[in-house]
Amino acid sequence: MEKVYHVAAEATLDVIGGKWKPIILCHLGEGAMRTSELSRAIPNVLQRVLTKQLRELEKDCIIKRKVYNQVPPKVEYSLTDEGRPLRKILVAMSNWGNARVAKAQKEGKEVKILNPSSRGFLKM
Repeated sequence: MEKVYHVAAEATLDVIGGKWKPIILCHLGEGAMRTSELSRAIPNVLQRVLTKQLRELEKDCIIKRKVYNQVPPKVEYSLTDEGRPLRKILVAMSNWGNARVAKAQKEGKEVKILNPSSRGFLKM
């Protein structure tokens, strides 16, 4: 069946849409991470949801999974060549989010970013 997008942004959102995928990609922006490291970096995600999102990103060739032959097994995830350009989009989204939070704080709203300089969010 042919897939039809009404605007090109839909093609991007089709791959990175959802609550956790952009966050996963931000964390992988600085380099490879193990599943346990991602779980600690994203404390609100359920393990089964993280695993599902990682599998979908891998299926879409956005991340790669490297399995080391050792006991216990070690698995690392990293961005692929196809996934790396998404970093610019995510950095732009992070910058926009930082500006929005700063504006809300100036207006007296109770909102904060726990770790604005964490892996992959602000640096290119």
